[in-house]
Amino acid sequence: MTIAETTVFEALESNVRGYCRSWPTVFDTARGAWLTDENGKEFLDFFAGAGTLNYGHNNPVFKKALVDYIMADGITHALDMSTVAKRRLLETMRDLVFTPRGLDYKVQFPGPTGANAVEAALKLARKVTGRTTVLNFTNAFHGMTLGALSVTGNAAKRAAAGVPLVHTTPMPFDGYLDEPEDFSWMRRALDDTSSGLDKPAAVIVETVQGEGGVNVARAEWLRTLSELCSARGILLIVDDVQMGCGRTGPFFSFEIAGITPDIVAVSKSISGYGLPMALVLMRRELDQWAPGEHNGTFRGHNTAFVTAEVALREYWSDDALERSTLAKGARIHDQLVTLTESFGGITTRGRGLVHGLVFEDASQAEKVCQVAFELGLLVETSGATEQVVKLLPPLTVSDDEITHGLGILARAVEIVRDGH
Repeated sequence: MTIAETTVFEALESNVRGYCRSWPTVFDTARGAWLTDENGKEFLDFFAGAGTLNYGHNNPVFKKALVDYIMADGITHALDMSTVAKRRLLETMRDLVFTPRGLDYKVQFPGPTGANAVEAALKLARKVTGRTTVLNFTNAFHGMTLGALSVTGNAAKRAAAGVPLVHTTPMPFDGYLDEPEDFSWMRRALDDTSSGLDKPAAVIVETVQGEGGVNVARAEWLRTLSELCSARGILLIVDDVQMGCGRTGPFFSFEIAGITPDIVAVSKSISGYGLPMALVLMRRELDQWAPGEHNGTFRGHNTAFVTAEVALREYWSDDALERSTLAKGARIHDQLVTLTESFGGITTRGRGLVHGLVFEDASQAEKVCQVAFELGLLVETSGATEQVVKLLPPLTVSDDEITHGLGILARAVEIVRDGH
C-alpha cells in the first residue's frame, strides 16, 4: 500500500498512537460534554481527555478569558520569569485553595505534564531525605518517563523503558489482597533492620487508581498510611494528576481522609481548558531546591495560568461544584448498580465522578467500549487486564447527558452480552 492509499495518520504518524485506534474517526469540534467528527456525528464524551477536561470542552468562560488575553498580547512563554498571569494564579491558589483548607504549600511549576510533576516530586523527596528508595503500590500508574515508570505497576508499560527500573518497592494497594489491608507487613518491614527493606525517602500513592482499574482507597486506609509515614520520617506524595481538581468531589482527592500530604503532584484539569500545565505542591520546609535544579522550557505556560485562574474563581469560590459532583456521582453509582444486577459477571466501583464497570471476562470490557463508540459514547478501558470500563464524564455534565450516556452504556453491555 502506498502513502497515497492510506490516511495521513497511517502514513506519517507513529505506530505508538493509541486512542485513535479505539475511536476510528476524525474529530473536528467540541463543546461541553460533546465531540463532533468531520462527518457531523456527535459523541458524548465520558472520557474527558483522560480527566483533563473536568469543566468540559471549550468552556465559554475560560475561552473568553483566553482569547482576551491573547488579543491583548499577553505573554505566552516566559520560562519561570515573573508575569502578571502567574501572580494572579498564585494569589488565587492561595486564597481559594490553600487558605480555606489550612494548607501551607509552596508551588513549583515543573514541565507541563503529570509525569514531570511526578519526576520532580521523586527528585525532591530524595534530595530532602538523602535516601533513594520510594515505595509505590500495586496497579499504580504515575506516568511514562523513567522515574514515573519506576513507581508504576503495569508490566507492559514498565518493559517499554528498556532499562532496569530501580530504587522502588511495590506494596499492596487497599483491597489488593482481597481483604482489608492493615499495613502490618509494611510496618514490620520498615521497623525491622533485618527485613532487607531500606528506609524509603517517600511513599507515592493515588487515592483512586484510575488507569489501574478504578481502585478506590478507603479513607481509613489513607489515614493509616499517612500516620505510618509521618511516624517514621517518610514523605508522603499524593499523585492527584487525574483525581484532583474536583474529580472525586472535593478539590483534592485526599481531603476525604483528612490528611495533608507532604508533596502533591497536580496536572491534567488544573489548567481548566485542557492546556498543558502541572504543579508540584510541597510543605514549605521541603522547598530545598537550588535555583534551576529542576527546570524546563515550558514551565511558564502563561495561557494555562490564565485559564487555571479563571477555573478556580468560576468553580471553587464555594462548594457548589463539589456538592454537584457528589450528587451526580451517587446517581451514576445507583444506575450502574442496577445495570450490574441485570447482568451477571459485572461489578461497579468508584467515587465522585470516576466510576468503573468491572467485567469478570476482560474481553467484554473492550467490546463494550467499541459498541459504545458506535452508538455515540466515548469510554475507555483500564485495569491490569483492561477489564474495567472507566467513566470520566466532565464535572459539568448535565443530568440529561448522564441519563443519555448511561443508556448507551447499558445498551452496549446488552449487545455484547447477547453476542449481537
